[in-house]
Amino acid sequence: MRLGLKFRRYFLPGLKRWISIGIISLVFISLGIALLLELRPISKIRDLALFSISEFAKFVPNVISGSIAITIGVSLLVYAIIRGNRAVVRAIAPEFGEGSVLEELQRVHSLSRGIKIVAVGGGTGLNTLLSGLKHYTTNITAIVTVADDGGSSGRLREELGIIPPGDIRNCIAALADDDKLITELFKYRFTSGQNLEGHSFGNLFLFALKEVMHGDFVQAIKAASFILKSRGVVLPSSPEPMKIIAELEDGRIIEGESKIPEAKGRIKRIYSEPKEPQVQKEAVEAILSAELIVLGPGSLYTSIIPNLLVPEINEAIKKSNAHKIYICNIMTQPGETSGYAVSDHIAALQQHSGNTRLIDGILVNDRHPEKLLAKYEKKGQEPVFIDADVVQKLGIRLIARSLIKEENLVRHDPNLLARAILLWHKRWQKYPVKKAAVLSTSYKSTLA
Repeated sequence: MRLGLKFRRYFLPGLKRWISIGIISLVFISLGIALLLELRPISKIRDLALFSISEFAKFVPNVISGSIAITIGVSLLVYAIIRGNRAVVRAIAPEFGEGSVLEELQRVHSLSRGIKIVAVGGGTGLNTLLSGLKHYTTNITAIVTVADDGGSSGRLREELGIIPPGDIRNCIAALADDDKLITELFKYRFTSGQNLEGHSFGNLFLFALKEVMHGDFVQAIKAASFILKSRGVVLPSSPEPMKIIAELEDGRIIEGESKIPEAKGRIKRIYSEPKEPQVQKEAVEAILSAELIVLGPGSLYTSIIPNLLVPEINEAIKKSNAHKIYICNIMTQPGETSGYAVSDHIAALQQHSGNTRLIDGILVNDRHPEKLLAKYEKKGQEPVFIDADVVQKLGIRLIARSLIKEENLVRHDPNLLARAILLWHKRWQKYPVKKAAVLSTSYKSTLA
């Protein structure tokens, strides 16, 4: 036993190469001596090999010996490929464990061939959408509002004059390639420390990257996306922070994204300051090359419409030949959409975009867990009413699906949401309808 252990030491990873080199050197020395003595070692080795083969063939038929040789050769080759593959995986991407490089290449290739999607919005709703879509394609561009003025983002915006990074940071994390540790770190929020409490690590990280990138925030976003291995691109709708202002039906003027819901009034319209914000040019390019444009889900007036207040964004969506769908919120939102039906959401989008054909379809949730609704009623929230007949007259295709999983919150399920959107897109391609087409009176009979 001890002799075996001593012998194995000579085959440790650090010694094997030197032992192998030593053996090879001895072979070359022997070969050199034989050549100097004119012993013709090469021809004798050849003769020995041929003699051995011919003698072996006398006892074992060629068919059997040939098959055995081929089997041994193929087995050794396959074994070498498998072991080499695992060694490469462990060296380059240890997170795959014993997985196959070929499997990972196949997955990456498949996702890279997915449809080109542009998702427009902000807040939690956009994050939910992105975390579902990333499993079907990496050709995703998230265009995010820069109107946020609350929390950590608002403080950084006010103190440093940068565009609010919060929604952008959340989108990068939502698109991350499931590296839980880095994603959790990016979302971490400080709970103590002078001037640090309440700040998100991801927000500070983005600001630091911006400084490293000589003030180029888009390059900072790209660098953060690379670090988190995001399956898509995140872009601000504008390179400058914008303020949104709401005019309420009672005549009040409310300034600031975070203050609008607190006013608890019915919104007549919103507008921005500056009146015509600059556009992030890459966002326009993404929209014009997209196959599918998704608006929402998210706060109608403070997450989605602010992007439409950037003239070039709005115009690009109008010009785009992509299929366009709006994801309607499941519940009404106090201070923004109290008492709203589906058609009210459409009317607000059309009003602020100046485009009655802004969207081709609208996706709504048609199942509401009764046991959770009571909790929302206390907050002044109720399910968005699906007025199918009114939507139908607008010539917009209504898609009603069960989009939530019954848990503690009434929120879209990422996977159900992504599948419903992609199914609609696929069927729209197969069965296109004219703009004047009218839907069935039953909102549940959709995707016809």
